[in-house]
Amino acid sequence: MEKLEVVKNLLLTSQPLGHERELSPLALAYVGDAVFELMIRSLVIAEGNAPVNKLHKKARNFVNAKSQAQMAFRMMEFFTEDEMAVFRRGRNAKSFTVPKNADIMEYRHATGLEAVFGYLYLSGNLERALELLKVGLIQEINV
Repeated sequence: MEKLEVVKNLLLTSQPLGHERELSPLALAYVGDAVFELMIRSLVIAEGNAPVNKLHKKARNFVNAKSQAQMAFRMMEFFTEDEMAVFRRGRNAKSFTVPKNADIMEYRHATGLEAVFGYLYLSGNLERALELLKVGLIQEINV
């Protein structure tokens, strides 16, 4: 039951996990991938109801390595020192996953971005994640 309390605190109260700085950059990216996907899906569904396959295709335009790498470049100048350090750790992490539809540099930048979103989420700082998302999407959609 204690673990469910941690989940509840993260989701409902933005209470920090407490040991997010100790997590590996790939663990941060693992969580950040889900956080980023949920944020994008929330934006897509906010535009209105549509067939699920259309919703999925719309979200996929933003949740892929190439798009995330482009967003990372737009966001970088707005990163705090801590966020930039997390981004670099994520970007430079040795992953054994091979990108399917992106070159290795796009994939690494996307991993760095996901690490930042994971770090912000686990730090209880979703507001900051939303600010960065807005910067990243500013040229893409009207947020």
